[in-house]
Amino acid sequence: MPIATEHMYTSKDARILSGEPIIKGTRTPVRAIVELWRMGVAPEEVTRHLPHLTQAQVFDALSYYSNHTDEINRHIERNRVHDELIDPRVREFEP
Repeated sequence: MPIATEHMYTSKDARILSGEPIIKGTRTPVRAIVELWRMGVAPEEVTRHLPHLTQAQVFDALSYYSNHTDEINRHIERNRVHDELIDPRVREFEP
């Protein structure tokens, strides 16, 4: 069952990504938007990478992150692929 947050476009649902904060009506986690932003993608450009989202949803996710930094950082770390697990052939393409 979805659980509302204090943010208009962000919710949690134990059935989706184990209750990780997501954009309502999607399976897109807030952390995905935050990670793009942390890689230097401007908020206005995130919708080019995630075209199913609106600008309002992107900014709401970043606002959620601002209010729940520790929580989202834990989700980012938990989902991080450790370097030793990345196939060397893929690493060749990293900048």
